[in-house]
Amino acid sequence: MTQLLARIDSPRDLRGLTYDQLEALAAEIRQFLVQTVDGIGGGGHLASNLGVVELTLALHRLFDSPRDKIVWDVSHQVYVHKILTGRKDRMATIRQFGGLSGFADRKESEHDAFGAGHAGTSISAAVGMAVARDLKGEDFYAIAVIGDGAMTCGMALEAMNHAGHLGLQRLIVILNDNAMSISPNVGALSRNVNKLRVDPLYRNAKREIGELVEHLPLGRQVWEGAKRVKASLRDLLVPARFWEQFGFEYYGPIDGHDIRELEATLRAIKKVEGKPVLLHVLTEKGHGVPEAAADPVKSHSGTYWLKKADPGAPPPRPSYSQVFAQAVQELIESDPRVVAITAAMLEGTGLAPVHAKYPDRVFDVAIAEQHAVTFAAGLATQGIRPIAAIYSTFLQRGYDSVVHDVVVQNLPVVFAMDRAGFVGDDGKTHQGFIDISYLRCLPNMVISAPKDERELRDLLYTGVYHDGPFAVRYPRGSGPGAATDRPMERIPIGKGEVLRSGRDIALVGFGAPVTECLKAASLLEADGIDATVINARFAKPLDAELLLEAARTTGGVITAEENVRAGGFGDAVLELLADHGLAERYLGALAMPDAVVDHGPQATMRHLHGLDAEGIAAAAREALAAKRGRVPSAAGIVGS
Repeated sequence: MTQLLARIDSPRDLRGLTYDQLEALAAEIRQFLVQTVDGIGGGGHLASNLGVVELTLALHRLFDSPRDKIVWDVSHQVYVHKILTGRKDRMATIRQFGGLSGFADRKESEHDAFGAGHAGTSISAAVGMAVARDLKGEDFYAIAVIGDGAMTCGMALEAMNHAGHLGLQRLIVILNDNAMSISPNVGALSRNVNKLRVDPLYRNAKREIGELVEHLPLGRQVWEGAKRVKASLRDLLVPARFWEQFGFEYYGPIDGHDIRELEATLRAIKKVEGKPVLLHVLTEKGHGVPEAAADPVKSHSGTYWLKKADPGAPPPRPSYSQVFAQAVQELIESDPRVVAITAAMLEGTGLAPVHAKYPDRVFDVAIAEQHAVTFAAGLATQGIRPIAAIYSTFLQRGYDSVVHDVVVQNLPVVFAMDRAGFVGDDGKTHQGFIDISYLRCLPNMVISAPKDERELRDLLYTGVYHDGPFAVRYPRGSGPGAATDRPMERIPIGKGEVLRSGRDIALVGFGAPVTECLKAASLLEADGIDATVINARFAKPLDAELLLEAARTTGGVITAEENVRAGGFGDAVLELLADHGLAERYLGALAMPDAVVDHGPQATMRHLHGLDAEGIAAAAREALAAKRGRVPSAAGIVGS
C-alpha cells in the first residue's frame, strides 16, 4: 500500500492533508482500486469508483460521517468511501463470499447510512433522514450523491418535489453528472443536463467571469450584477431553473475532479439556509486510468485490459443473456411486430448489439422500470409484440404496472426476467428470489423457466406468440450448454416433460434446478433409489396431468426452485396435489431460504441451501426414510 493511503484509517485522517497531498492521495487510491478489482478476478465496479475519488475525499473532509449522513445512489460507487471509513484492509474481500459487500450496507459500517442496489433511492432516503432529524431536534446534514442516470427515475424527481415543498435545510443533493449509468444515459433530461459536455462556451465563460468578478470593487450592486450575468449565461446552457422550480438552491456545474473547487463550493453550500441545495458536479467515469476512461462501459465491471487471454482455452459458453439477445434478434428479423425494451440495461440484458443493429426496434427507456412496463402495454394495444427485458429484482419496481396495465387488460407482453434466482456477487439487493411468488398470484399470467439455453429460445418464441402476459425467468451466467443453432419452436403452454422415469420418488425441477435434479437422480441410483425427473417448464399453468401421475406412481414428489418457498412453484404443486387428495404424496420443497441472502458464488449458495445435486439427493433420501418410518419427521416437509 502506498505511503499516504497507508496513513488513512478514518475520515478525520484526511483533514490535516494539503491539497498537493490530497491530489497524490487520489492517485494512490486509483492505483489501489485497480489492484483491488483485479485482485478479486477482475470483477467489481471500477469505473464508477474511479470517477468519484475527489468527490468522496471532499465529502469526508468537510462533513462529519457518520454523524452527517452520506447516502450513495446506486451505491456501487462506494469503494472509495469504504477505503476511507476503516475498511481499507478488507477491500480484497469485496464481493467475495463472506467479505465486504459491493454496495453500501448498514450492517457493515456505521458510515453506511443507507443500503442500496437499485437506482433512484438516495434522495427519498435523505429526505426521510432530514425530516427525522428535525423531529428529534438534531442538526446533522443529509447528503444524497446521485448519478444523472439515477435522476431519470421518477422516484428521484418525486423526492425532489417533496423536499422542495418541505423547504428542508441541511439537505444537499449532489448530482454526479458523468453522462453514464452503466451505458450512456438516455432521455431528454440527461441530454439537457449534459449540454455542458459538448459546449465549452459555458465552462470558459464561467472561468473568465469569475476572474473578472475577483477584480471588481466589492460594492453590493456591482457584485449582484455580476452574479446575474453569470446566472443568465448559465441558464442558456444548463437547466438551472428546472431544479430551482423544485424549491432547491442550484450550484454548479463544477469540476468534480478539482478538490479545491469542490471544497470551496461545499463550504458555501453549508451556509445556505431555508431551502435544500442541489450541487451539479461534472465527473468522468473511469477518471485517472486511461484504459477505464476510454471504455467506461467495459470498465464499469472490471479490469478487462489487464486480462490475458489463454489461446489454448476453449471458448466460453454463451451466457443466458447472450442466448436471449440472439433469439430476440432473430425474432426482430423475422417479424416486424417484435420489439424489445430495457431499462438502462442494454449491456446487462445482452441487447446492446441488437440495439446497435436495430435502434428503432430496441428501446432503452432509462432507469424507469414502471414506465418500461406500461410503455410495453401501450405498444401491445396496437398490435406490437413487446419483450420487456428486466432483471427479476428490478421488475419488482414496475409491479404496479404489471398488474394494472398488463394483467388487468390481458395484454401480450413478454417479461424476460434475467438474473432470476441466486445472482452471485451483487448479493442481497439483486437476488431474484420472489418473482414466481409475485407473478403467480396474477390472473392471466403465464410463468415459465427453461432447463437450458435451447429451451430459453423456445419459451421466448412461445411467449411472443401467446395472446396474453407471459413471463420467462432465467439465471445469471451460462447454462448447461444446449445447442442454440436450430429454429425456435413453440412449446405447448402448461406442458412439462419427463426426462427420466423411476418408481421411488419424483424430482420436479423448475428452471435451473432441473440440471441438478438429473445429477441427483444419478447419485440416488448409486443408493438403489430409482427417481423420476420432471422438467416442469411452467409454474403457471402447471402440467396437472403429468404431476398427478408422478405423485400417484412414485413414492412422492419433491420440488426444486430458485425462489422463496412462500407462494412459489412448490406451493403451486402442493396446492394441486391437495386439491386432488394427494397432499401426503408431497414430500418436500427445496427453495431459496426465507432470509435476505448475501453475496457469494451461485454454486456456493446452491450448495449452502440444498439446491445442488448433493442437497437434492440428500433431501430425497431423508424424505423417503421419513415416509417409511425410519426417521421421525415432524412436518413431513424437507428443504428451505
